[in-house]
Amino acid sequence: MINKILFAVLISLTIISCGKKEEKTSVKEGSAKIKVGLVFDIGGRGDKSFNDAAYNGLVEAKEKLGIDFESIDPGDGSDRESALRKLASRNDIGLIFGVGFIFTDDINNIAKEFPDKKFACIDYSVDPTKTILPNVQAIEFREEEGSFLVGALAAMITKTNKVGFIGGMESSLIRKFETGFEEGVKYANPDCKVLSAYVSVTPEGFKNPGKAKEIALNQYSGGADIIYHASGLSGLGLFEAAREKNMLAIGVDMDQEKEAPGFVLTSMVKQVNEAVFQTIKEFKENKFTGGIKVFGLKDNGIGYVYDENNKKFITPEINGKMEEIRNKIISGEIVVGTE
Repeated sequence: MINKILFAVLISLTIISCGKKEEKTSVKEGSAKIKVGLVFDIGGRGDKSFNDAAYNGLVEAKEKLGIDFESIDPGDGSDRESALRKLASRNDIGLIFGVGFIFTDDINNIAKEFPDKKFACIDYSVDPTKTILPNVQAIEFREEEGSFLVGALAAMITKTNKVGFIGGMESSLIRKFETGFEEGVKYANPDCKVLSAYVSVTPEGFKNPGKAKEIALNQYSGGADIIYHASGLSGLGLFEAAREKNMLAIGVDMDQEKEAPGFVLTSMVKQVNEAVFQTIKEFKENKFTGGIKVFGLKDNGIGYVYDENNKKFITPEINGKMEEIRNKIISGEIVVGTE
């Protein structure tokens, strides 16, 4: 009888929740016991874009700063606030990240509940009429600047005078990508037309590769020979279409060349990993400050890929023009719109 009871107890201890995906890491004895938490955006780890870039920042901080971390993938995103609250409730976690603009309200709500904890939101949606809490760091990127650059590049490379843009969710954030891209295209080639479409009007648009592929195939069939996306996991559908149609794609957030080797013109790199790493470093050094923190071309928070993989598309002359445009944006000679 006693053996049966012990067996039942052991079985109960091995039951694992099948809800949210969680990942924990541990640090070696003797290292700083600083621990941070992070909740992924819709699409989660494995999107080979935005979320993976944030995760890379965690890993870099673990390796270089000796921190510990715990991450949660909230699935469809409906449990964002409860996931943040779970991490904030932990006594051993002092800094919590929300990855994506959809976390803005959730971060604000939880930060009020836990004034002694620090919070950081990647792509925080700033409302000029509201004050950002002192324990919240609102991290923004000048996506329009990098999008202007890759738009100019696409306009200089296209052979059809038609290029495309695919956005994930129709929103003010993704319109920054679209606007920057369109302005860059018109700056470099006024005769070039931009075909533009969105996967969805909801966050589901960031995790629907099938729909993005359908849009990409339509744009390629409509004459576009280069398509830029800002659609998270959905962008994998663009790369499938590019391979099938033997056309070019432009990646986003991180270098996406490996998603379609030989078919990626460049990628608009958004250094989310660096933002995560720097925020953790500041927290560890007791230098964390609330308020807005912006990453753009000027501080290398935004850029584009130019390496051995795309030199066959981008001549030294074209890259020189790209650098001229980059410098004009940094100096303020070129002012890129956001809407």
